[in-house]
Amino acid sequence: MQFKEIVDKLDVALEKTSLRGRDLNPEITDIAAVERATYGSLSYIEGGKFAHLVTETAASALILPNDESLQTQASKRNIAWIATKEPRLVFARVIDLFYRPFQPEPAIAPSAAIATDARIGKNVYIGANVVIQSGVKIGDRVCIHPNVVIYPNVTIGENTVLHANCTIHERSHIGANCVIHSGAVIGAEGFGFVPTSQGWYKMQQSGHTVLEDGVEIGCNSTVDRPAVGETRIGRNTKLDNLVQIGHGCQIGQNCAFAAYVGLAGGVTVGNGVLLGGQVGVANQVTIGDGAIATAQTGIINDVAAGEMVSGMPHLPSKLYRKLFVIYKRLPEIYQMYKEFKKQ
Repeated sequence: MQFKEIVDKLDVALEKTSLRGRDLNPEITDIAAVERATYGSLSYIEGGKFAHLVTETAASALILPNDESLQTQASKRNIAWIATKEPRLVFARVIDLFYRPFQPEPAIAPSAAIATDARIGKNVYIGANVVIQSGVKIGDRVCIHPNVVIYPNVTIGENTVLHANCTIHERSHIGANCVIHSGAVIGAEGFGFVPTSQGWYKMQQSGHTVLEDGVEIGCNSTVDRPAVGETRIGRNTKLDNLVQIGHGCQIGQNCAFAAYVGLAGGVTVGNGVLLGGQVGVANQVTIGDGAIATAQTGIINDVAAGEMVSGMPHLPSKLYRKLFVIYKRLPEIYQMYKEFKKQ
């Protein structure tokens, strides 16, 4: 596919376009990371630490930020380029032109076990050894890969994909255009035990779990149902692999949680919240809209909307960085203290 043809197909706003590349309009045969690109490759540079690679890459074409110095460097090297405010988003659109995830044709495998009262929509794929129990409702164009187990009275919206070996527990509701990756468990029992003089008394988890439209759940992640009420994940929220959402949590829209994030029960998270890898959130904490927690932060009480926090226990990130500078100097400061004490 020629570079100009790719540019014409992109449904994005472009600031500038240069087709003064090696062949004026190079043939693009591959998409690649900028440091691994070869002749015929299209790549992107978002700026920052990768900017120097404009002078090193072998790519035939680049997606660049609105940085005239980078654009000039690319032109001098006869690399065709386009410029945009969001290079990474445009590159994602380019990938869509070259790659489509595996999507089997609609069919029902003979080995699938489907309850007689389950309602299956149109153009659905159900793979080998899938178990669909009583009262389940599945929308149109749903794709259920092999070995998925769906417990009774589950609802799954149209165009949703359930990857192999995930499990959907009773009364869960999964919206349209969701993706549940392999090994994930949706709607299993929350961790509810009451201490008594004789030991732990199990509190039955009678609630249910709701995933709104466009939610994606990574491999081996878990979203628990509560004792009463619901656990809810808002529209277009994305969870990475190995994320734990405790019983009764309420997660807003357009959030993103990196791997190993763990939320205790009853946590409330606003819209557009970003949690870095290994962030832990204590029971009943509220995190406001647009807040950010950097990797390995331990959140023990409420976080205001728009705040960025770091450390354990969490602190405002600016303060945490200042304290960390002092922490690294503690041996030196301690030596100064000992010398001062001698004097």
